[in-house]
Amino acid sequence: MTATKETTSYWQEALETISRSELEKLQTERLRQTIEQAGRSAFYDQVFKTHGLSSASVRSLDDLQQFPFTAKDDLRAAYPYGMAAIPLQKCVRVHSSSGTTGNPTVVLHSQQDLDEWANQVARCMYMVGLRDTDVFQNTSGYGMFTGGLGFQYGAERLGALTVPAAAGNSKRQIKFITDFGTTCLHIIPSYATRLAEVFRELGIDPRRDTRLHTICIGAEPHSEEQRRRIEHLLGVKAYNCFGMSEMNGPGVAFECPEQNGLHIWEDYVVVEIVHPETLRPVAGGEIGELVLTTLRREAMPLIRYRTRDLTRFLPGDCPCGRTHRRIDRLKGRSDDMIILKGVNIFPVQVEKVLMSFGELGGNYLITLETVGNNDEMLVEVELDGLHTDNYGALQRLTRDIVRQLKDELLITPHLKLVARGSLPVQQGKAVRVKDLRKL
Repeated sequence: MTATKETTSYWQEALETISRSELEKLQTERLRQTIEQAGRSAFYDQVFKTHGLSSASVRSLDDLQQFPFTAKDDLRAAYPYGMAAIPLQKCVRVHSSSGTTGNPTVVLHSQQDLDEWANQVARCMYMVGLRDTDVFQNTSGYGMFTGGLGFQYGAERLGALTVPAAAGNSKRQIKFITDFGTTCLHIIPSYATRLAEVFRELGIDPRRDTRLHTICIGAEPHSEEQRRRIEHLLGVKAYNCFGMSEMNGPGVAFECPEQNGLHIWEDYVVVEIVHPETLRPVAGGEIGELVLTTLRREAMPLIRYRTRDLTRFLPGDCPCGRTHRRIDRLKGRSDDMIILKGVNIFPVQVEKVLMSFGELGGNYLITLETVGNNDEMLVEVELDGLHTDNYGALQRLTRDIVRQLKDELLITPHLKLVARGSLPVQQGKAVRVKDLRKL
């Protein structure tokens, strides 16, 4: 796919401005194809036979509700290749998310899947004004995490000069920005504020001394106030991105220049918002759980995938002219996952590490708090077999626990060892997470 003429703001104008009736017709056709393709996997073959369903069951989008939901646990149970809908030799890449205990979730891609994904990300980037004249710097990690490679291939499809800087090393990031004339960054919000601090420490004004004008942010919750602060500090426009590895990665939904919600690309997914407990559709504008069905996935289609993310449809048409519906920024999750510094963390991962130390009791508390411009994690855990006045032993124990937590979580938390019985309980159950971040 090549970009449309420079005189338009659309990457694929016919698809981005398609009428709702034609879009639903296209979705229905692609949904039948998706059901047919999904049935070639061991997992969905059994699901469809159990429920007496097939592609012939789909006559309209409403018929999708006959199909059962797919959950993260289904992907874990099918690990590693039970969800594959094509022979493994036709798959060219695998991504996986971090697991809690046991198996991670795995997503397989064919070359066609990767081409479609690159086009989807390029569409997002073109929508916010990026062109083949831009220099795009990616500060996300490359590897099993989809944020790095997803934006990398999208930027290349766009035709931009790419700087695959990867994560961390702020001084090097700034050197690349100034030396290479970087105009756009992909960056998580908390790191964007940290980068602004390093700019200041180095005596470099990003407004005056760089060519930055756009950043793409996502991968962790952030408030509108944080977005505006980032825009002020770096002198850029910051656009919110939504993605998840199960749906390819970044590019599932993206803000347009209006910054009034994220357009979710409905030629690639069927979107539902349901009540997290009843699993029935919520009324228009109400907050519920986002459920997605892939429409262009060859290697591993997913039917009615429960994302656990909470959002709502925004009413009305967008002034930008795009007809794909807009979702609000995510309000949280219907499960217990923590997103910190772009990393998915489950309390049970912390518990797994803590419980490996005999000196610790069974009660712990995770506190998330914004300190300065950074989100931090504090883990408090009660001692069991060690006296709190044994300073040397406490220091050694603290170092050992922090090291293992870092290895498990991929971020470094703060740790505080406390006396037994000092952490709160609620109705007989331990309070595991306190989120005090300024969201």
